[in-house]
Amino acid sequence: MAVYTHVDPDDLAGLVTRYDIGTVVSCKGIAEGVENSNFLLETSGGRFILTLYEKRVQEGDLPFFVDLLDHLATRNCPVPAMIRDRDGVAIQRVAGRAACIIQFLPGISLTNPTPGQCEAAGASLGTMHRAAAHFAGGRENSMGRLHWRGVAEAAGDLDAVIPGLQAIVDDELAFFEANWPEALPAHVVHADLFPDNVLMLGETVTGLIDFYFAATDFRAYDVAVTHASWTFSADGTRCDADRAQALMRGYAREIALSDAEIAALPLLARGASLRFLLTRAHDWIHTPADALVTRKDPAPFLNRLLCYRAADAASLFATA
Repeated sequence: MAVYTHVDPDDLAGLVTRYDIGTVVSCKGIAEGVENSNFLLETSGGRFILTLYEKRVQEGDLPFFVDLLDHLATRNCPVPAMIRDRDGVAIQRVAGRAACIIQFLPGISLTNPTPGQCEAAGASLGTMHRAAAHFAGGRENSMGRLHWRGVAEAAGDLDAVIPGLQAIVDDELAFFEANWPEALPAHVVHADLFPDNVLMLGETVTGLIDFYFAATDFRAYDVAVTHASWTFSADGTRCDADRAQALMRGYAREIALSDAEIAALPLLARGASLRFLLTRAHDWIHTPADALVTRKDPAPFLNRLLCYRAADAASLFATA
């Protein structure tokens, strides 16, 4: 989440009048994240999230996200509803951007999850995968392996972010072009299930949010993304074995990965680390100075990448 586009109060009031959610009480920008402009919207009828879609989210993809959330919600996944106006419309326009008003879910996002919370997150990921496997829609992964070289080129001077980064990225891109798997089970996945995209109360998951990178990809890749984001120290240099084992145990309660998927996990996690390293490096260089946004340091994902390409990386995915 972030704020790139500001909303005029009159435009906001006009938007809210289309809904049966009361009148505007307050609207405050949310600085965390980097993808869209997000606001905590309070009305006389409750609390909501107002999202204006920027940058990597294409307006034409929004009906896919609305349908996916509807599908998951009907299968008891804790996902936020896209609120519809009196005419049944979920996707609006405000301040020159496509926009949605979204259900506010209880819970907090974590910065240092416990093993018990990691296990709950893994189980929720598995539950979501079982539901998503029956979703009829699909979407190309715009941040998937086929697009990483383009992201690297668009970022510009990677060595200005981390000295020597360009050579590492070039080597990794060549490696994945030669070694990426082709025949693993795939369906729509979240592809960005970081701790800040999961809401929890204690060890109970109350919300899975921010599905704007959801796309058709390997389910094991989604596990790898979640492993990379939930189990490491803040600087990315150390994988916490207790958290990692708990995450994998939770997932295994819901879905048993195949032998081929398990064998591919270190490579997929290495690729996931490159993906987030590249997008963070791009945003580090290109985020406007006046944007209300918290830029994310790319270096911890370079450290994760180095961990995942170590000879013993398979041990990081053990359940015990």
